[in-house]
Order: sequence, then structure tokens, then C-alpha cells
Amino acid sequence: MTRGLIFLLVVFPALHARSLWAQPAPIRLTVVDAVARAFETSHRLAEARARQAGAEATVRVRQTADRPTASASAGYSRTNHVEEFGIPQPNSSVRLLYPDIPDNVVTRFGVQWPIYTAGRADALERSAAAEASAIRLDIDATRGDLRLETVRAYWAVATAIEATRVIEESVARADAQLNDARQRLAAGLVPPSDVLSFQAQRSGDEVRLIEARNLYESSLIDLRRLIGADPDAPIELVDSLVPAAPTPDSGRPAATLVEEALGRRPERQALTLRIGGAEERERAAAAGNKPTLGFAGGVDYARPNPHIFPRSGEWRTSWDLSVNVNWPIFDAGRTRAEVSEAQAAVVAARERLADLDETVAAEVRQRALDLRSAEAAVRAAEDGVSAAAEARRVVGDRFAAGVATSTDMLVAQEALLNAELVRARGLASVRLAEARLARALGRP
Repeated sequence: MTRGLIFLLVVFPALHARSLWAQPAPIRLTVVDAVARAFETSHRLAEARARQAGAEATVRVRQTADRPTASASAGYSRTNHVEEFGIPQPNSSVRLLYPDIPDNVVTRFGVQWPIYTAGRADALERSAAAEASAIRLDIDATRGDLRLETVRAYWAVATAIEATRVIEESVARADAQLNDARQRLAAGLVPPSDVLSFQAQRSGDEVRLIEARNLYESSLIDLRRLIGADPDAPIELVDSLVPAAPTPDSGRPAATLVEEALGRRPERQALTLRIGGAEERERAAAAGNKPTLGFAGGVDYARPNPHIFPRSGEWRTSWDLSVNVNWPIFDAGRTRAEVSEAQAAVVAARERLADLDETVAAEVRQRALDLRSAEAAVRAAEDGVSAAAEARRVVGDRFAAGVATSTDMLVAQEALLNAELVRARGLASVRLAEARLARALGRP
């Protein structure tokens, strides 16, 4: 008995405390925190940064195209024996001009320098630099998409929390009404149908509560995925669903918003850079039928050295310098085809830019309209909640006085619940409309 008491007083509280310590602390998140964590853990951004690193490496490759290069080489070859050839000398000796040397070893250090490429190397370098800059802007566009997705997930969780709170309050009111109806039934003041009606309403609210909690958990899964949190990590939202102040963008003219978007959207800036890169590729292709000038030179250290006559089985050094001109007079139309291909790419990019401008203008106008509509809907929903709450209070007083039916109470209760849910959805629509407009404007 004593050991059991000791276990209950000492061991069990210690085990309980350990279970509490093992629970992770909730992650407190503002919208800004959620977006920052999403940026840190996003695989999409990591992929975009990798593509940027590759594009910058391509720029470095293009920069070296017109710079001198040096190389070293060595080789060994074994040849068959040959009959030696020589010239008799006056002193009865023979001067060998072509000795039998089957073992041939050669080493060379060479330098090449393309002095003039008709602008092709410079054009390709500028094209690669434009693409690298465009990819940096692609990263900004990816960040904008990720920001919008994270904000949407954040406010989806906040909306689910608010809907759960509203339905829980409705369930609590339904429980109170059901208990009151049962007491009235016991006193013979109401028929059994009133109790069943309140019970049916309470069951319906319970179903809504289950759905709201499921939506909350589902939204949390999406938010945890975006911010890179543990799948079971508790999350506590800091920002309120109710905006602190109306956004000033809802009152700005649509033309002003469109102008801002066209100047800020990273996709448009990236496409403009790609048009410039395509034009540079067109210049590079046009230089394909122009002459090029290059410098080459090297030092040979070989045994025997083929540049020295007569051949000798000794290690000898030689060097050479040359200037080479290459002019492709006829290439069977290859350069013309490459120019046509580059011109088509330029035209396609310009048409894509024009289409993007039209799309951005329409998107900004739609998002601004959505924001104004959502703000107006919230104002109407606030009036609806106030009216429904007052109507329920009045019906409740009349029901308590016996001059209102249970049906009146059920209708009033349902109207209040619907009004509060409409307000919650309206607040979420405002937050989401703000985020979508910010994305359409290209704001960081």
C-alpha cells in the first residue's frame, strides 16, 4: 500500500511532467513570419537559384570566348625502322640527314587568341548576361507566387479558426436552448416537438463544427508544408483576420494601378531582358558569314624535332607564330537560317510581351474590383450580423415570455449563425484580395 502511494505521489507526476515537456512549443506566426519561413525552405526557390547559378556560369563561359587560351601537350609514338639516308663527306664520313629514330617524343606549349570575331563573341556574352538577369527576375516572380500561396494558406487557417469559433458559440447556444426546452417540456409548457426541433438544430451545428475543424486541420497541413514545419507542429496565428485599416489601393484609379504593375512586374522585366538577349543572338548569328582573325603560337620540345632539319635523335626546341584569317565564303545558307531563327525568336518574345501587358492590365483591374467588392461585402455582413444578433435577442425575449414559437427561435438562431459565417468569409476575401492585388502589382 505504501509503495502504491509513493508511485502515485512521486512517479506519476514525474511521468506526467515529462509528457508535458515533450510537447513542442507552438509556432507563433505573423503573415510576415510565414512568408519568410516559406522563402527559406522553398524547393522552388532553391531550383530557381540553381538555374541562376547556371546562367551566371554561362556568362563567364561567354566572357572567355575572346580571351587567349594556353595548352600543353605531350605524345610518344613508335615507328618502324627505316633505312638511314646521309651524304658522304670529303673526310670519308657520312652526314646523316634522315637517321633511323623509331622512338619519337614531342611536347608542345601553345597559345591561341581570337583577336577579331566580327562581334559574335560580344553579342553572345551580352545575350547570356541578359538571360542571367532575366532569371534573377524569375526568382522575384517565384517569390511573389510563393508569397501569395503562403498568405492564402495563412488566411485560410485564420478563416477556419474564426468559423470554428462561430459554430462553437452556436453549439453552446443550441445546448442552452435544448436544456431550456427540456425543462419547459418537463413543466408541460411546450410540446415534445419543440425539444426535437432544438435537438435537430444542435445536431446540425455539430455537423458544421466537425466540418469546420476538419477544414482547419486541412488548412494547417498546407501551411505547415509551405513554411517547412513539422507535420504535427502546433501553430498559433498572431495576425487578426480583421484588417487594421482599409487598404488605400481600393480607392486608387485602375489606370494608376495598371501603370504601377507594368513598371514593377518581374515577369515583364524578365521578358524585356529576354527580348534584348534574343536580339543579341540575332547579331551573333548575322556575324557567322563575316571574317574572323586569330593569333596562334607555340613552343615545341621534341626528340626528334620535326621542324629542324636534318633530323637528329637529340632534344631540340622550336617555336612558331601565326596569324590566321577565316572567312566562310559559302556555308550553304546556314548563317541565313540562323538569322531567320533568331529573328523569329525576337518576334515571338515581343508578341509574348504584348500579351503579358494585356493580361496584367486585365488582372490588375479584376483584383482591384475584387478588393472593393470584398470590402463592401464585409460592411454589409457587419450590418447583417448586428441585425441578426438583435433579432435573435428580441425573439429570445418573446420566446421566454411565451409569445414566440420554437420555430421563430430556430430561424433567428440560424440567421445569426449564417450572418457570422458570411462575415468570416468576407473578412477572408478581403485579406486574400489584398494579397492577390499586391501580387498583380508586382510588389515585394
